[in-house]
Amino acid sequence: MIVTEDYLDMETEAFALVQSIMESDIGQNYCAAKIALEQDEAAQAKIHAFNQAKKAFEEIEVYGKFAPDFKEKNREVRRLKREMDVDEFVYQYRLVETDLQTVLDEVSLTLARAVSDTIKVPAGNPFFATGASGCGTGGGCGCG
Repeated sequence: MIVTEDYLDMETEAFALVQSIMESDIGQNYCAAKIALEQDEAAQAKIHAFNQAKKAFEEIEVYGKFAPDFKEKNREVRRLKREMDVDEFVYQYRLVETDLQTVLDEVSLTLARAVSDTIKVPAGNPFFATGASGCGTGGGCGCG
């Protein structure tokens, strides 16, 4: 790719957009929740315990029910996941993370639609309305 002045201008504008998003209420809430989560020792212990149990389960998961302690390890992973999910810091972080992801999805869709209606835009939220037509062929089949 050849770097032109237009490219540099677009890059500058992109950095300005990122800065605007991070300075917005949603961006500030995300940063605050992330810091709070990282600093809470109880939440970090729950996350660590879950990750360790998940790793141990993944090592035997390929063997299915024939693996020793398959049910027990599976239950332990689920129990630790629930414990982690109900932690207040994890819960708050996920809420603001979803809010930020929604903003990023909307920005991506707006940018893509400004170029062409047929550009596919992956969204982090499966419930995000992407405006895509019927079968995913970009409207080529006429079903949308």
